[in-house]
Amino acid sequence: MALRIAALAGGVGGAKLAHGLARCLAPDEFSVIVNTADDFIHFGLAISPDLDTVLYTLAGLANPDTGWGRKEESWQVLLEVEELGGPTWFRLGDRDLALHLERTRRLGQGETLSSITAEFSHRFGVDHRIYPMSDDPIRTFVKTDAGWLPFQEYFVKRGCQPIVRGFEFRGCKQANPAPGVIETIEEAAVVVFCPSNPWVSIDPILSLPAIASAVRTKPVLGISPIIAGQALRGPAASMYAQLGIEPSALAVAEHFRSYLSEFVIDREDEQLSQKIQELGIQVAVLDTIMRSEDDRERLAGEVIAIARQMLQGG
Repeated sequence: MALRIAALAGGVGGAKLAHGLARCLAPDEFSVIVNTADDFIHFGLAISPDLDTVLYTLAGLANPDTGWGRKEESWQVLLEVEELGGPTWFRLGDRDLALHLERTRRLGQGETLSSITAEFSHRFGVDHRIYPMSDDPIRTFVKTDAGWLPFQEYFVKRGCQPIVRGFEFRGCKQANPAPGVIETIEEAAVVVFCPSNPWVSIDPILSLPAIASAVRTKPVLGISPIIAGQALRGPAASMYAQLGIEPSALAVAEHFRSYLSEFVIDREDEQLSQKIQELGIQVAVLDTIMRSEDDRERLAGEVIAIARQMLQGG
């Protein structure tokens, strides 16, 4: 029986599970809605880091060592920029630059981010639909002990060193979901929150009121990005700690409590099951670490099985 899943994702962990789900489900059974609030302009180019990470990963083009950027990349342009004294804090490879150049050209001609993403997906051989959360600009700003910082300055340029005090998603109240986003949520049987940073990958998507409202009408299955108090990648755990919250799978469950029907945690966190269930959320305990593409497909298959059980009331 066909099962339609709409996933919310951002970052490397989200891209990995999205890749696994795409390997398990047909194009009409799975689509992914991606955070675009970490998009920014660099060298005059429109950069969409999370969107590109998901696109490259589903296309089999992602750098296997970093999880972001292109595999078999070259860096001649960046080396020349360095020689000329320009900024090199955000690493753009030559192949990656080609995509940013073409995206920027098309945006300048009036095309939308969603239509450009669909065209890039087609050219890269990705049949599953990848939706930016919005064609309108929404930008994550991080409140820190150094003041308000654009997300990429906090995350990349400053290496997550400033102490986090809060977040703003500027433009979210005026923005509209990209065409097809609400429809894909409405047509889904289950919405999946991928193991992405709750604060700066999933929350920005849910900051669009229409998306949040649509998601609340669906069974939601989340996968914890925090295992044994640590994030496998990125600053999610440190963000929780700096905000005065003990980082844990339980903290993530509490963060999304108003959305979640069921939550997947790692075997290392099995002792948290009862506390999460006390929040009114069902719990599944799995091996959630995705070291290989086989791991992605194995976890995705288990997630799909849980989604089917949710629909059957099991």
